[in-house]
Amino acid sequence: MRGRSSISSAVSTLLMLAGALQAQAEAQAPAQDRARNADAGLLTSTDSNGERVQLEEYIPDIVVTATRQATNLQDTPIAITAVSAEALEERGITNVSDLTSVVPNSQFRRVQGAFGPGVSAFIRGIGSGDTSLAGEGAVAFYIDEVYYPVLLGANFDLLDIDHIEVLRGPQGTLFGRNSLAGALNIVGRQPSLTDTTGYVDFTAGRYDRRDVRAGLNLPLSDSVALMISGLSKQREGYQRRLEFTCEMIRRGTPELAGTFPTTNVLMTRTPNFTPNDCTIGRLGGDNVHAGRVSLLWQASPTVRLTVNGDYIRDLSENTADSIVDIDPTRANNNMRTQAGYFGLTIDERFMTGDPYTTYVTYEDRIPAGTVIPGNSYYNGTMVDGRYTRGGYELPAHNDLLNWGLSTKLAWDFGNNMNLTAVVGYRVLDEIHTFDTDGTPLVVEHVVNDIVNKYLTTEVRLSHTSALMDWVGGVFYFDAEGVQHAALAQGSVGGQRKLYTTYEPKTKAVFANVTLRPFGDAWSFIIGGRYSDDEKVVNFSNLADVSPSPSDIRFAVVPQQKKSSWKLGINYQLSDTALLYTSAASGNSLPGYNPRPLQVTQVGQFDGNDDVAYELGAKLDLWDRRIRLNAAAFYTDFKNRPTAIGGAEATLDNNLQPVPGNQQLEPLPGGPPGSTRCSTQTLPTNTGIVCIGRTYYRNLPATVRGAELEYTIAPTDALAVNGSVGWSRFWSPDIAQRVVNRRQGNPFWTASAGIQYRFALGALGGAITPRLDWTYESNQIVSGTSTKYNDLMPARSLFNARITYDNTERDFTIAAGVTNLFDKFYWVNVFDYQGLGYPQTDAQPGRPREWFLSFGKRF
Repeated sequence: MRGRSSISSAVSTLLMLAGALQAQAEAQAPAQDRARNADAGLLTSTDSNGERVQLEEYIPDIVVTATRQATNLQDTPIAITAVSAEALEERGITNVSDLTSVVPNSQFRRVQGAFGPGVSAFIRGIGSGDTSLAGEGAVAFYIDEVYYPVLLGANFDLLDIDHIEVLRGPQGTLFGRNSLAGALNIVGRQPSLTDTTGYVDFTAGRYDRRDVRAGLNLPLSDSVALMISGLSKQREGYQRRLEFTCEMIRRGTPELAGTFPTTNVLMTRTPNFTPNDCTIGRLGGDNVHAGRVSLLWQASPTVRLTVNGDYIRDLSENTADSIVDIDPTRANNNMRTQAGYFGLTIDERFMTGDPYTTYVTYEDRIPAGTVIPGNSYYNGTMVDGRYTRGGYELPAHNDLLNWGLSTKLAWDFGNNMNLTAVVGYRVLDEIHTFDTDGTPLVVEHVVNDIVNKYLTTEVRLSHTSALMDWVGGVFYFDAEGVQHAALAQGSVGGQRKLYTTYEPKTKAVFANVTLRPFGDAWSFIIGGRYSDDEKVVNFSNLADVSPSPSDIRFAVVPQQKKSSWKLGINYQLSDTALLYTSAASGNSLPGYNPRPLQVTQVGQFDGNDDVAYELGAKLDLWDRRIRLNAAAFYTDFKNRPTAIGGAEATLDNNLQPVPGNQQLEPLPGGPPGSTRCSTQTLPTNTGIVCIGRTYYRNLPATVRGAELEYTIAPTDALAVNGSVGWSRFWSPDIAQRVVNRRQGNPFWTASAGIQYRFALGALGGAITPRLDWTYESNQIVSGTSTKYNDLMPARSLFNARITYDNTERDFTIAAGVTNLFDKFYWVNVFDYQGLGYPQTDAQPGRPREWFLSFGKRF
């Protein structure tokens, strides 16, 4: 009932606004005319004599492809945030994870370090941060209309972008696969046949930042043009890795280091030298090189072929990660005896007291073959005559190669009939590591090698007329992937080797029709899609001493045949006012537990299904000085498999519980029989050793909310833009909680930006200062504990920039500051204690950083 009340209230508000607009609206004009004029960069209206006249574009239009046809943003009845390349530059948005600052009710973030170089993507409270090939996201990513299936490597640097479209709400009809929450469409700039142009941009800043971007558009003939661009991005990390023993000595507490060896001989104290800087590395830095090539062939006035290629090599440092809490009572026997080997105790000595420093080493300082009495990990295990545990070092940076090729054929048959065919092939090859515990010891180290290759094909036929617009097509997706990983689990006494293959395949047909049976004012949308999906998985997770009863092998084929639909009604109140309402279904694919730690944890689950109801308005007011795009929504989950973290007893090779000092207790909010690791410990070897386990339960849910995007240009020089969003996610598992009976994501998001252009003829150009603000309300970390509620309070972040544009020489100089007031915040918090580990980690946000840039166009 609450959801219906919210929607009713939104309906009343929009109807009142519509009445006010009707009083000031001019005579209606065909929506098709406005869309065509938008393609030409014009906006028209009707004067007192009934003549069509051109209006000045105070707020320029953006042509989007959210309906798989080119339409004006303001004539497209979907909640879309469309950001042009110019706006991206003004707001300092350089990659996908920055989009949170402009898209209401969304969170795009760099994922926690265990998940590698990827992004978590949430829209309207629905999303995922699982970057594995097994994970199925809730937001569909597209690059130049080519589907990108995983969140790993999805934090794309925005090189030569024309604009970005973020579609909010399920897009199952036209975007299909895993567009449960929405879709993100990155549209690259296309070659021009008429002008030879180019640009080069240099940026320098804090942490030795050095960015270079350059591009060239070159017409090769009257019908062929080539565009080439490149990027190099370098920046050292904002978190320092400290040598543990060196730092204990520097602080005057050498006894806290026990006998732990130094990793750098230059940091050894001597009678006449005590180190004053114990930095051995950094985290959070950038090392990216990328390139893009686009070739256009205008074969005839009606046939256009574009070939795109892009390449990304990312060797950036791992994300910054800090320990925010250590509970010594959660350290099991293996952890305690490992620490005791160096005369250490697992306690707060491993917390640096500064979120921008860490003692993490990414190495095992215990020599291979060492036997520690009472420790089941360091027990002299040998494989093929060699010691397999101890004495290794892992790189503290990722190694990502991501490239793709695509072709797009656009064929105008005449009579408003068009054929579009897109074929794309992409390869992702990536290795990342993670030191789970963030200490100099080995609780768990992970190295992950993932390769994914896939082919996508989409063919569409479309037509426009006075009576109807329609588009129909077919989609095909075929991929093969491999995950090869190794886990050194000092805490549970073993090493695991994973090797899993994935072969997903999707076939789909779709159609979308917009009918106007009563003229241009009213239109009706009917859309549908039928998909046939499957993923053939061969999974193996073996002990280093294999064969072993703890080996995990299985084959699963998550699959489904699904129909998605959309219905909508639109009312074009005037040239500059559109009201719409719609209902649409969304779906994400079925899956399985991708990280079983022992044989008891194998399981499959169904896909997600939801239906979203939306009411919206798109308004350009007061001679195009104000733009307001508003939407209210209510999403009803029909099927919602939900993961919840718990723990169970670790099994030995005979599938018997390993003796220890830990015990289990019922998992609050979990399915029947689920457990977690208790904070209460037992005498040595009278209990068990905990191991993390993911449980799944199917729970319905509802999401309701509203959002507003605005752009205001009261004068030609002054511009104000921003957004505000509110959403509330509610489900039975939230209602059953004892504490934190709320969603994890923020209820409120908001952003605002203001700039003023000072024309300075004496300087041959203009100076434009700009200030941007981003807000997120508070978040929670856990649904079972209030322990970390204070780590994710509401936060406001400000960025400032001042730009000088020289119109005579066509160059730009800009200076700016991100996180202007040096606000400290955590990007995410990962409660490992709920999985049986002694620590909880968090990713600190970037501190204040300055930059200077110079750009030249020619």
